[in-house]
Amino acid sequence: MTKRRIVFVIFDGFQSLDLVGPYEVFQHGDRLGGRYACEIVAPTGGAVRSRSGLVLHAEHSLAERDPAGVDTLVVAGGRGVDRAREDPELVGWVREAAAGARRVASVCSGVFLLAAAGLLEGRRVTTHWARERQLAAEHPEIAADCGPIFIRDGRIWTSAGVTAGMDLALALVEDDLGRDAAHAVARELVLFLRRPGNQAQFSVAMATRPPATDPIRAAVAAIQADPGARHSVLDLATHAALSPRHLQRRFTAETGVTPAGYVEQVRVEAAQRSLAEGDEPLEAIARRHGFCTAETLRRTFHRRLGVAPSEYRARFRSTTAL
Repeated sequence: MTKRRIVFVIFDGFQSLDLVGPYEVFQHGDRLGGRYACEIVAPTGGAVRSRSGLVLHAEHSLAERDPAGVDTLVVAGGRGVDRAREDPELVGWVREAAAGARRVASVCSGVFLLAAAGLLEGRRVTTHWARERQLAAEHPEIAADCGPIFIRDGRIWTSAGVTAGMDLALALVEDDLGRDAAHAVARELVLFLRRPGNQAQFSVAMATRPPATDPIRAAVAAIQADPGARHSVLDLATHAALSPRHLQRRFTAETGVTPAGYVEQVRVEAAQRSLAEGDEPLEAIARRHGFCTAETLRRTFHRRLGVAPSEYRARFRSTTAL
């Protein structure tokens, strides 16, 4: 029977795991009856250097491969995508291949190349959490949502950063072969078939804009110095030497979140570190970081991260804490 043509697009400066992870998932799926024929295409065939310096071999150049007849197009991401999306030959090839493909997918910042090809207007998509604002600013025609690990919008599939490409590829295999086959691939590769939670659980970096003025910097510094302390608007206004109303308005304008939202985010991240680094009981962590009770901590984790504190600890606990 005719095999499904799975085409991976890479370029100088691509993220190697964006290719290798999904490629392995499809190769395992092929052995389970997926009938996948994987190929790697780059602007110039042969050696292609990834962002990390790892050199991989692209079997074909764009000129050698007919963009027609692609079943699933998968575009890798990486820092090199910013230059790649300025390459008219590459963008045109992706656009032409996507036109006839059954499915089009991007891993991480590969979504910027799909956007450059005009494939995402009106679509809900995701990418690495660190590039959400850039995507939304540069492409207001796209609904950027960097909460989920991956998103399917019709025949367009997009994923979050790096290893999320494997989650996406598993979902594509499940779409073709069913849950049992996808589960078999996940077991073989020691992966979650459905990874719990969302991108927020993997980032301790603050996803907010840095404050632009000294008064708001003072309020932010007070929150970060002691997340568990009382940080009402009145308290923060005192640190900033502003009126509470003025503080509320300027804080939101400069950071992109309300003071209460910022306090909660800092407290969640402090609790994440405590859960990953030690054996302190949930009740003690909750009190120390301003949640008062373990139940409040659990509800906040579920709302913000999509995972329970106990599950977070089990998954992200540092080996030094074992």
